[in-house]
Amino acid sequence: MPLVIRSVLPSDQAAWQRLWRGYCDFYQAALRDEVTQRTWARILDPDSAIMCLVAESDGQPVGFAHCVVHENTWETQPVCYLEDLYVDPAARGQGVGRALLDWLRNSMRAEGWARLYWMTHKDNAGARALYDQFAQADDFVRYVVRLPAA
Repeated sequence: MPLVIRSVLPSDQAAWQRLWRGYCDFYQAALRDEVTQRTWARILDPDSAIMCLVAESDGQPVGFAHCVVHENTWETQPVCYLEDLYVDPAARGQGVGRALLDWLRNSMRAEGWARLYWMTHKDNAGARALYDQFAQADDFVRYVVRLPAA
């Protein structure tokens, strides 16, 4: 059955949560349940800037992409930040990640986004092998400032 890329639906919640858990486990991120619940709520909120695409195979979501389209100071058009991309390990190597990126690249052209950008961990060799087929990594270094734990 062909792969379908589509917007997430409320009925995808259980599948999304399974994939989200796999994504968080991959990055060894222990998120509180309230963060996951809030993320799901924002995904479904039409007024939220967060959008979620799912890749569906045989009627089941096997991957997702979370994106934020936003204004920026370096272009006149909005840009799209691909915040999270995850493919179920059982579906890897079947073109799921490529299909999600192709969908976003096509949307970039259709919607007039100035650019599509993302980052990944330097040691994520599997993802980087795919990403390098779309663009070359740049020389920017990420800095993160966090609020102290209360």
